[in-house]
Amino acid sequence: MAGCASVPPPNEAMNLAQSQLQAARDAGAADYDPVDLGFAQDKFQQAQGAMAARKYAQAADLAAESRADADLARVKANLGAARAKIQSKMNANAELREQGAQAAAAAAAEFAKPLPMPATAGSAPAPAGAGALPPAAPLEDMPAPSASVLSAPPSGQGFQSVPAQPSSSGAQGSNATQGFQPVGGQP
Repeated sequence: MAGCASVPPPNEAMNLAQSQLQAARDAGAADYDPVDLGFAQDKFQQAQGAMAARKYAQAADLAAESRADADLARVKANLGAARAKIQSKMNANAELREQGAQAAAAAAAEFAKPLPMPATAGSAPAPAGAGALPPAAPLEDMPAPSASVLSAPPSGQGFQSVPAQPSSSGAQGSNATQGFQPVGGQP
C-alpha cells in the first residue's frame, strides 16, 4: 500500500502530452509524418489506460514518450512544410527563368532582324509586310521666297559693307575711305 501512495497522478505530464499531440496535428503531421504521429497517439492512449488502472508511474512514462513522439512529428511536419514551400518557390523561379529566357530570345531575334530600308523614287517597292512604316508621301517643290524678303535692308539698319555715299572729294582716295567693293558690281 505504501508504494501506491508515493506516486501522484501525472496530470501535468498528461496535459503536456495532449498539447504536444494537438501541436503536431496543427503543424500538419497527419500529412507530413503520420507514422510518428500515430506512435504518439498510441502512447497517449496507453497512458490514459494506465491512468485509469491507477498505474501512475507507467502513465507518466507513456505520457513522456507520447510527448516526445508528438514533438518529433511536429518538427518533421514543419520540415516537410518548409520543403514543400521551397519546392514551390523553386518551381516558380524555374518558370520565371523560362519566361525570361523566352523573352530574351524573342528580343534577340527582333534585334537581329535587318531594318527595312526606306523606299526611294527609283527603287523597287518593299514587299508587303516588310516594313512597319506606311509609305512616304511624295515631296512637293516649295516656292521661292518673295522678292520683298530678298531686298536690301533700309539704310542705317543692319550690317553695311559698302558706304552709302561715295566720297565727295572727286579723288579716288585710299581703300580705307572707299570701303569694300564686291566683285559682281553691286555697290
